[in-house]
Amino acid sequence: MNFIEKFQTFIILIAVGIGLLLGQFSVFENHAERFILPFLLFMLFGLFLTIPLKGLKNAFRNIKFLSTDVMLNFVWTPLLAWGLGAIFLWEHPALWLGFILLLVTPCTDWYLIFTSIARGNISLSTSVLPVNLILQLVLLPIYLLIFAGTRETVEMAAILESVVLVLLIPFILASLTRYFFRTQKDRLEKKIIPFFASTQILFLCLAIVAMFASQGSYLLNNIEVIWIMLIPLALFYIINFIAAQTAGKVFRYSYEDTVSLSMTIIARNSPVALAIVLTAFPDQPLIALALIIGPLIELPVLAIVAQVLLKMKRSKGMN
Repeated sequence: MNFIEKFQTFIILIAVGIGLLLGQFSVFENHAERFILPFLLFMLFGLFLTIPLKGLKNAFRNIKFLSTDVMLNFVWTPLLAWGLGAIFLWEHPALWLGFILLLVTPCTDWYLIFTSIARGNISLSTSVLPVNLILQLVLLPIYLLIFAGTRETVEMAAILESVVLVLLIPFILASLTRYFFRTQKDRLEKKIIPFFASTQILFLCLAIVAMFASQGSYLLNNIEVIWIMLIPLALFYIINFIAAQTAGKVFRYSYEDTVSLSMTIIARNSPVALAIVLTAFPDQPLIALALIIGPLIELPVLAIVAQVLLKMKRSKGMN
């Protein structure tokens, strides 16, 4: 892990603090909102550019693992998220929706780091990554319509506009970039992709700064949401860890494959959902706040899970 990856949680916290500080000045509070979307578009362009969609066919070489991954990520997890929200967040509909949208988007980047730390099957984890990305792009607006529609009226046109604007445009631009540089693969792989990969956190933090600056006063008055979300998030991580271990035993996966399954159903992809929320619900910052809180808790959890898995491996006498 490089410096940014190691301290990503603290970098995001600093961005939150800077945004809250700037939000105390009217000049920033009044104009910050217009910068949120451009920063998110740059971040998502970098995210899509770094994902090797050409390896999509590799996922189908292990149908059993892919099926387990898809069922746990896109059927089981949305139901679990809705259930936990119904129990703990029913009095806070905005947080409930943010909580659901956070949990229905599997991670497409840093879970590979923790899979490696726990000695998991990196190639297997990488193979399902593009499948997880494509499915969440397709299903996220459907989840949004279903779950948001249970609490309030949501216009499908607004959701589709958000999807096209913040997901399809950077996705198409990233695909076109790969196409135009197909004859300069060395330059693409060694210069362009590493640059945008390293700047993703920068643009995410700039978007967070802008968002908190534009809604700073409101969010400071609702800081208790961090404690409100702690219990359901903790239960999600625990339950999905147990689910992965159970699936590993039922399907007789190796330790390495079980680690890969554990990480892919625990780690979440909040930036993608955040981009949708900021455009579909610009007047409800609590939904976005729920998506920002997630990574602050998730990174320490993934580090702990990696160590727990390694301890389990040693206790079984595995090399």
